[in-house]
Amino acid sequence: MTTDTLNIAALDTADASPGYWRMVWRRFKQHRVAYVGSFFFLLLLFLVIAGPYMAPYSLDQVSLTERMHLPSAKHWFGTDELGRDTWVRIMHGGRVSLTVGLVVGLSTVLIGGLIGILAGYVGGVLDNALMRLVDTIYTIPRIVLLLVLSKLAGPGLLNIVIILVALEWTNAARLARSAVLSFREQEFVLAARCLGASRWRVMLRHLLPNSLGPLIVSATLDAGAAIRAETTLSFLGLGIQPPTPSWGNLLTNAATNIFIAPLQVFLPGLFIFFALMSFNLLGDALRDALDPKLSNNR
Repeated sequence: MTTDTLNIAALDTADASPGYWRMVWRRFKQHRVAYVGSFFFLLLLFLVIAGPYMAPYSLDQVSLTERMHLPSAKHWFGTDELGRDTWVRIMHGGRVSLTVGLVVGLSTVLIGGLIGILAGYVGGVLDNALMRLVDTIYTIPRIVLLLVLSKLAGPGLLNIVIILVALEWTNAARLARSAVLSFREQEFVLAARCLGASRWRVMLRHLLPNSLGPLIVSATLDAGAAIRAETTLSFLGLGIQPPTPSWGNLLTNAATNIFIAPLQVFLPGLFIFFALMSFNLLGDALRDALDPKLSNNR
């Protein structure tokens, strides 16, 4: 009987075993969309890290004799209304915008995932209370909540991250709860209980690893949504404030000169487009790779 119990317990991380993740990695590599998304994401990551060092200008270096210049060998993306190098400012802005996206994406999965696992496993009053909170957040238009909370909290990088995490964790919570409900009565969970595993050990050691698939996909989509939200708030003057550049406030500054220097609007918008596209493509590829209904030969 002990042997049978231990054999059942060995199933506790079957879905999260190295063999499973090798299969996911193989599916991901065979997905053409994954290559496109990975290429643009890694390219953007490289540019925002190394890009500012490719030009001999500082972030706020002003040259009033070189205002509104077109792209040239000296200034690859031209200059703005104060003669500052646009390439350097877009790369620095990308650091801020991508940081917001990545931090929010990871934080929402961590917080929302744990809340969803707790609600799904414990159930009862706690589950009802947490899910009613999620439903309440969903019933209020997201843009309204975003604008109101941003106005109350004030502009700033930290405030924007906190607000976005507070609004976006609900997606991960629902996904994690659904995953837990689907296998909380399976044999490997029951075996862990029989062996005396505590409630937290069952949730963190057995349920969390098996919920990672949908949570990873959620992280990529939430990261893209966070970049879009940060851009919107910064464009409206409620997000990242100058002199700290972000893609959103670069668009705001350039909008006043759109007819004189349209490239100043087009270039930050182009980087925003590629960032959102890369996260969405990675999310699609990961979702397909993690889908258990797909065959190994896809």
